[in-house]
Amino acid sequence: MAKTENVKESTHFFHLKEFNGLEMLKARYHKQVFSRHVHETFCIGVIEEGAQRFYRTGREHIAPKGAIILVNADEIHTGSSAVKTGWSYQAIYPSPDLLCSLSRDFQYGGGSVPWFPAAVVHDLGLSEQLRMTFHLLAQSGNILLKETMLLSSLAWLIMKYGQTHVTAQELPAAEKQIFLAKEYIDAYAENNISLNQLAELVQLSPWHFLRQFKKTIGVTPHVYLILARLRMARRLLLEGNPILNVAIRCGFSDQSHFNRHFKNALGITPGMFVRSLQKSY
Repeated sequence: MAKTENVKESTHFFHLKEFNGLEMLKARYHKQVFSRHVHETFCIGVIEEGAQRFYRTGREHIAPKGAIILVNADEIHTGSSAVKTGWSYQAIYPSPDLLCSLSRDFQYGGGSVPWFPAAVVHDLGLSEQLRMTFHLLAQSGNILLKETMLLSSLAWLIMKYGQTHVTAQELPAAEKQIFLAKEYIDAYAENNISLNQLAELVQLSPWHFLRQFKKTIGVTPHVYLILARLRMARRLLLEGNPILNVAIRCGFSDQSHFNRHFKNALGITPGMFVRSLQKSY
């Protein structure tokens, strides 16, 4: 676990090694503002005090105390306080594979990755069950009880509020081109990629490409490049690479630049992330 504190804010970040590195965050924020970012995992959280404002699925949402917040994997979102006193919450970040494995025994949508249409869910019973689960996960021992609580909580969440995310087989040509450019950024995030290079890759004018990318992905190509670099950095940190080397390798100008973007997206510094890997829960 990594921990940092000041008068108004504190964060506790966990890597739960007994659940294949499942990540969990317990935090109190006052001035923290999460810029637009994505996770390769889902985010499932419970607001414990105050209220959080965040962008998801094309609009702003407010989650008050007791509400469950849901963000799908690879979904652009933000985060900030909705009240002057800030907000505190607990959240886990399960992988799509974990949720897919849970759904295999469901009567409908079995074996598929769920999709949560609602960004905020008001269900006091399930909210309290999730809070109990999060509290238990942070403790040592009791692996069987932890597994039981985690899997049952996630199963109920999926069955009550999840859907099968159906996407069209055929995408308009512009979207196909944009997703091709997105895949290129993901593959070469460490490079100094230009707008002209991306536009030429998919045979669109730079201005047309810029507008279509923002419309389709939800952020500009530059912002998405930063997000792709942060995903790459997270993988390299998990492999044990030094922070400075990771910053340089991922295309950040210096470690300070890397630290700022990492904290804006994840709420903790790279140093805290690395220290959390040294603990086992």
